[in-house]
Amino acid sequence: MYGVSTQRPDQLAAFAAHARIRFPLLSDADLRLSAALRLPTFRAAGVDRLKRLTLLVAADRTVRGVLYPLDDPAGSVEDALALIDAQST
Repeated sequence: MYGVSTQRPDQLAAFAAHARIRFPLLSDADLRLSAALRLPTFRAAGVDRLKRLTLLVAADRTVRGVLYPLDDPAGSVEDALALIDAQST
């Protein structure tokens, strides 16, 4: 599991330490991944941000599933697990 954000790496590191996040947070500050995958974004205070979503990506870099929109990221864990299970069959 990875997290992706448009924040700079130093901002992500500080956030991860403060929030005790145990998985890697990757920076897409240049929006290259966002553009390549056409991920949904919004602009706040003059900065582009990613909208919350879950991507299930296989080892061969193929997107196998998407959960969007995510109104409650923490509450969407069961949906994400169901998406993974559906791909396993």
